Amino acid sequence: MVSHQILEWGKPLETREYPTPEPTGSQVLLKVDACGVCHSDLHIREGFFDMGGGQKRRLADQGVVLPLTPGHEPVGTVAAVGPDADGVREGDARVVWPWVGCRKCRACLRHEDIFCERGRYLGARVDGGFSDYMMIPDARYLLDYRGVDPPIAATYACAGITAYAALKRGLDGLKSGDVLLIIGAGGLGMSALQIVQAMTEATIVVADRDADKRALAERVAGVRTVDNTAPNAAEDLKRETGSVAATVDFVGAEATTTFGIDSLRRGGTHVIVGLFGGALTLPIPIYIYKLLRLQGSHVGTPQDLQELLDLRRAGSIAPPPISTRPMGEAELAMQDLEAGKVEGRTVLVN
Repeated sequence: MVSHQILEWGKPLETREYPTPEPTGSQVLLKVDACGVCHSDLHIREGFFDMGGGQKRRLADQGVVLPLTPGHEPVGTVAAVGPDADGVREGDARVVWPWVGCRKCRACLRHEDIFCERGRYLGARVDGGFSDYMMIPDARYLLDYRGVDPPIAATYACAGITAYAALKRGLDGLKSGDVLLIIGAGGLGMSALQIVQAMTEATIVVADRDADKRALAERVAGVRTVDNTAPNAAEDLKRETGSVAATVDFVGAEATTTFGIDSLRRGGTHVIVGLFGGALTLPIPIYIYKLLRLQGSHVGTPQDLQELLDLRRAGSIAPPPISTRPMGEAELAMQDLEAGKVEGRTVLVN
């Protein structure tokens, strides 16, 4: 088994070879066919998330040990099953829902892993898909993606369902004529743009500081775009649109969150999805006077993934722009993503 791993926090991935494991109990061994590269992989390689004010949430403090194989957007073929595994057999093509919990707490026992306080996320807390094989703890985390191209299905495991779940939260109550502002036209934002027009009749506006990304959003989705770093950007947007009913922030930085909230009309909703990091300081009374709602959104459920696959099978949504490269170029793909050289999504293939 060849894996591309974090051996030291903040250092480039290194390639290591191990014996291919055999599944026990309910485990399923997956031969990885493809795995998406997500911006979160950069944070994971770095070993921390920026909490603002000089504070860092370090993965080592959360019980994550090295070496770690990242990659939380894998699809593959079932290579072997443990004696207690149920629902799959060798040769089945499956996409992995990677947001596995501790599998012992009350939330996990209700199959609500997303609410687990001690998540064992595949590729983020335990070994993931930057490899030719990976171990899945139970077949219930595997979904049939037949009818959807493997690289597309891979991106749905994180970026797709993260965008889809966030949009569901942001679109709650929106009507035709309302304005939805999507902040960020990177991997997550572009995934959202391919989904949102099948979900709402609201008018879509996209904000990004990068002119090339704005141009990509205009070309791919035919939406209006704005530069959120321009002087008086929020006030200009409010004046031109009659203000914004909801904002979904796929960057999650101090500046983008402030811009999103400043753009909202009275009674608006701001959904924060991105993990760029930082801290937010806003006057508390503004939430009262403007009846604002601030909502966090982290990934999505297996049901969200199933709904997304069904939308793609039905032809209701288009895939985001995707480029593929060999699994052996995992570190190079991470470097290109970090340098802002990626349009849409990169998927590694074996």
